[in-house]
Amino acid sequence: MVLFRRSETIIATILVLAMIAIGLVNPAFWQLDNMFSLLRSNVVIGIMALGVLMVMLSGGFDVSFPAFAVASMYLTVKGMLYFGYVGVFLPFLVSVAIGVLCGCLNGFFVYKFRMVPLIVTLGTGSMVRGFLLGVVGTSIVNIDRFPPVLIEFAKAEVFSVVKSDGTHSGLTAMVLLYFGLALLVHLVLRHTMIGRSVYALGCGAEAANRVGFNLKKTIFFIYCSAGALAGFAGILHCSMIWLANPRDFVGMDLEVIAAVVLGGASIFGGRGSVLGTMLGVFMLVMVQNSLIIMKVDTTWQLVVVGIIIVIATVATAWRDRKRQA
Repeated sequence: MVLFRRSETIIATILVLAMIAIGLVNPAFWQLDNMFSLLRSNVVIGIMALGVLMVMLSGGFDVSFPAFAVASMYLTVKGMLYFGYVGVFLPFLVSVAIGVLCGCLNGFFVYKFRMVPLIVTLGTGSMVRGFLLGVVGTSIVNIDRFPPVLIEFAKAEVFSVVKSDGTHSGLTAMVLLYFGLALLVHLVLRHTMIGRSVYALGCGAEAANRVGFNLKKTIFFIYCSAGALAGFAGILHCSMIWLANPRDFVGMDLEVIAAVVLGGASIFGGRGSVLGTMLGVFMLVMVQNSLIIMKVDTTWQLVVVGIIIVIATVATAWRDRKRQA
């Protein structure tokens, strides 16, 4: 009975029912190409959602991660072209490091000046994106100039299938990176003291401080980790689409926050899980994918995402108040 009370179980049940319903309406949903495409679409938004989850668990909101992601990937690709670098490991490391530095900026303002995280991240996100476009440039690095080594890295597949008509379908190996990061974040949050301090901070900063948690360490850990995940997602994104656009990820914050809230994370902090977030990401991507298959206009897709956010927020708020009562 306890299992059926868990939000993850409820979300998984709704997800399965939704998949069955969508499959009945449009059988093309179950085609192998579409399933592989769904999983591929989960990777970038899912990695970003892991960082947003950590911020929300602490009782904050982060809307700066799209700007951090695009700055990390664009500066890294530009650096690779300038120096003629042809490796893979160092670009990912540099992109993550840029994300960490940006996240550290968020942590500094949130801790030092006790500012509201939403306001801080609005400011830092605008500042970083403005710097990128105003100082670094607005030119798109197309496939003809994009580093081939990154393209080859993102082309790796777990397995592939060749159909009778000769067409190829493959499941990208980037899904394994996503699952690996999700497992790492889960282990940190659930089985380390710093992870417990994130939940404690979300339940109340004063209470967390009294029990002995170092709030400075916790806040910097949260925002630096979120920045690192954004940086990793950014370089992975451009590798998968074979171009670097400094205007990418505009509006991505809405989708990612919707997925995290849909996954059962509380808007008040202190409640949420990696598994729930992954299920929320899959559900959101599945809905968007189904709308595209049914040729629904992009404007109406935004309406659907907005409705999902409202419903998920109301549901989590009602759940939290009921438990408190």
